[in-house]
Amino acid sequence: FVLIQRWLCGKDGTYMTMLIDGKAISMQIKDELKQKAAELKAKGINVTLAVIQVGDNPASCVYVRNKKKGCGYIGIGSLSYELPEETSQEELLNLIRELNERDDVNGILVQLPLPSHIDEDTVIKAIDPLKDVDGFHPQSVGALCIGQSGFVSCTPAGIIQLLKRSNIDIAGKECVVLGRSNIVGKPMSLLLLRENATVTIAHSRTKNLKEVTQRADILVAAVGKPKMITKDYVKKGVVVVDVGINRDENNKLCGDVDFDDVEPVCSAITPVPGGVGPMTIAMLLHNCIESVSLKV
Repeated sequence: FVLIQRWLCGKDGTYMTMLIDGKAISMQIKDELKQKAAELKAKGINVTLAVIQVGDNPASCVYVRNKKKGCGYIGIGSLSYELPEETSQEELLNLIRELNERDDVNGILVQLPLPSHIDEDTVIKAIDPLKDVDGFHPQSVGALCIGQSGFVSCTPAGIIQLLKRSNIDIAGKECVVLGRSNIVGKPMSLLLLRENATVTIAHSRTKNLKEVTQRADILVAAVGKPKMITKDYVKKGVVVVDVGINRDENNKLCGDVDFDDVEPVCSAITPVPGGVGPMTIAMLLHNCIESVSLKV
């Protein structure tokens, strides 16, 4: 297991905290996928991901570059479509239809956010569910809800792997997911339920929020507010997973959790950067490999 430190309670009530290393765990997964890709290739099966980017949003450019790099590392093909900002919705939909019909394309990813004149929901629904490696299509989400096979949203799937590969038990634990987005909060709660946790979803309208989060054995913070979660929100020995990617007052990367304040009372915590972030691409690559079995 990729662990930094097991925890023990000290005399002062603080904890020696396990730092969950997302970089190391994601590399472990990518090495496993590299082996699987090689085995598929030996059988004459080549896996290819098509990535579509509309416009030149700087963050999107970084994400797309990392996805291409990940494909190269595990040994699968990647097709890149970098479209101008003024691309019409119909032009984008036509490209998606073309990729849906191509037998040599296993996964289709449209980088979000899209320009304001393009409706993201329409675009997501246009992707063949059997090629929806982002796990955003309503059919993928529905399959997750009722326990059927299908693609799972990459960030929540990555969090489950972080916990399991860090030898953190989920079954029977009280889990609080702070945030209710379609990309993280909702699928995260479903995946934790699938692992036999007892799950509460908290959000901006939750009353007595600190009382709710203090119940958590495992707290997943995905609210998009820099350093919102302080030690007042958690109980001693909690496992904290920080999904946030923000900038603090010094323009330094930080999460939704005030790491310095919360870390001393945690049994385990993910850092920002280097925690959840690397897992998202690892699970995207996992979905690309998984696409082969879904089509059988």
